[in-house]
Amino acid sequence: MDKVVGIRFRKTGKIYHFDPGDLALKRDDYVVVHTEQGIGLGQVVEAPHPRDPRIHPVEIKKIDRLATPDEIETHRNNLAIELDAKNYCLERINAHNLAMNLVDVEYLYDGSKIIFYFTADGRVDFRELLKDLVRRLRTRVELRQIGIRNQAKMVGGLGGCGRPLCCSSFLKNFHAVSIKMAKEQNLSLNPTKISGACGRLMCCLQYEYDTYRELKKDMPKLGKKIEIPEGRGKVIRQNIMDRSITVLLEDGREIEKHLDQSAEEGR
Repeated sequence: MDKVVGIRFRKTGKIYHFDPGDLALKRDDYVVVHTEQGIGLGQVVEAPHPRDPRIHPVEIKKIDRLATPDEIETHRNNLAIELDAKNYCLERINAHNLAMNLVDVEYLYDGSKIIFYFTADGRVDFRELLKDLVRRLRTRVELRQIGIRNQAKMVGGLGGCGRPLCCSSFLKNFHAVSIKMAKEQNLSLNPTKISGACGRLMCCLQYEYDTYRELKKDMPKLGKKIEIPEGRGKVIRQNIMDRSITVLLEDGREIEKHLDQSAEEGR
């Protein structure tokens, strides 16, 4: 197997990789595959591309075939059922006065189960709601509580940068993000500046974290007293990407030093 293809089963869902075999696939094609939950219909979001052994496992499931027009129509009918189920579920949540927020509804392609994704601050007694849903939908019903980051991924929106949320546009998995990443990049620690739409630390804090750590590892820390040709002083600013520091000398002068340039001059 030399190539893989990226398939998405939900509009903003996770991208799964499959072996395209001999199929000549392109973006937006609908394909039929076997999943852990049975037969699934997915859409190509990543055209066939070389397999990367660092990312893709050796054993990858193979795509069965291209979907037929009837199968695509069944998929569209399922979307209509999802919308109707979502509206009904919202109505019953209000009727039972439940402290839960319905995020999304997923109706499996073969009609064997329908999943309702929701968020809540704690445990919710949804037994009566479940009875209502089973009575109305006549299929297996699962109510699945998810985290707030998954909610942002499903709902989508715009980030503070003005672009679509990373989690709903291209991120395949969530990674751990810490306040240390913001500190390492000399970012404002104001929660409103470094929090995403979900209220958690922005995923993008980890994109350049390793680069900043590498560039900073031999730079004098802020507040450190150092000796430079112009005299003795204290580091008051760092420009990490430019690899420069600003030193406040004892006589009150501020001197900017480019570290890489200083190293060359010292040779």
